[in-house]
Amino acid sequence: MYTIEIEAVTEFTPAVLELIQTVYSVIPEFENGYASQEISQRLLAGPALLLIAKVESEIAGFKLGYQTEDNVFYSWLGGVAPDFRGLGLAKSLLEYQEKWAKEQGYQRIDVKTRNCFPAMLNMLISSQYQITAMVSDAQNHSQNKLHLQKHV
Repeated sequence: MYTIEIEAVTEFTPAVLELIQTVYSVIPEFENGYASQEISQRLLAGPALLLIAKVESEIAGFKLGYQTEDNVFYSWLGGVAPDFRGLGLAKSLLEYQEKWAKEQGYQRIDVKTRNCFPAMLNMLISSQYQITAMVSDAQNHSQNKLHLQKHV
């Protein structure tokens, strides 16, 4: 059995912002992701949460989100490194984020995903997230963006 721990960070110092880039880089799906400046802008604009999953003290995944409205938390980015998939880390991160958001007084969590991430979509639906909108990509249906939300 592995030792799994989740670390929560709500203070975004330069060192933490650098750590986000490190964590972000271990997820291959994010190879063409957001620039560090955009990540910093979103996180420093208001309340935010970074969750880091570690397996045997090694960074294995993360979940990152921030407040978009008074009672709404946006679950923005997250993923698990390929070597650590199948351990339930994404689900653990999601559950931790939901519990934290509820404790902070948020009433709803919003999230967006794409058809090309079926594991994420299945996890969200099985966790009672509801699809509320879709932005279609006529050129590539796997890039259709699905908007989901859950009341917590």
